[in-house]
Amino acid sequence: MENLTLITPSVLFSATSLILLAYTNRFHSYAQLIRTLKDNYMSDHSAITRAQIVNMRKRLYLTQNMQLFGVASLLLSLVAMFFIYVGFQVLAEFIFGVAMVSLITSLSFSVWEIRISVKALNLHLSDMESGDKIV
Repeated sequence: MENLTLITPSVLFSATSLILLAYTNRFHSYAQLIRTLKDNYMSDHSAITRAQIVNMRKRLYLTQNMQLFGVASLLLSLVAMFFIYVGFQVLAEFIFGVAMVSLITSLSFSVWEIRISVKALNLHLSDMESGDKIV
């Protein structure tokens, strides 16, 4: 195995930064959606709106974990770069490995959240469906 250089963690650092930006945009969209759902639920206590609120809680939990593991990956990449810089190669490799696992965990939460988002959209569309289905 070749020694880890500063280039490898810096690539993960760049990728993680972009992913965190996407997560933040998603979070802001959720905040707006939650405000709308609350207003809808306060005026009309429909079962669909209630189900959407329950679904949104799950999505917020997953988004929180996506962001936490993404930030952990970013920080650990920086720490690995620092240890490479000061010459602690073995420690840097271990920390970089943990950073990669953290990013994998973050992306796994993202896939889980996307699946729940699709269910939420299907729920939203369910009240528009009639007995006649268009193929």
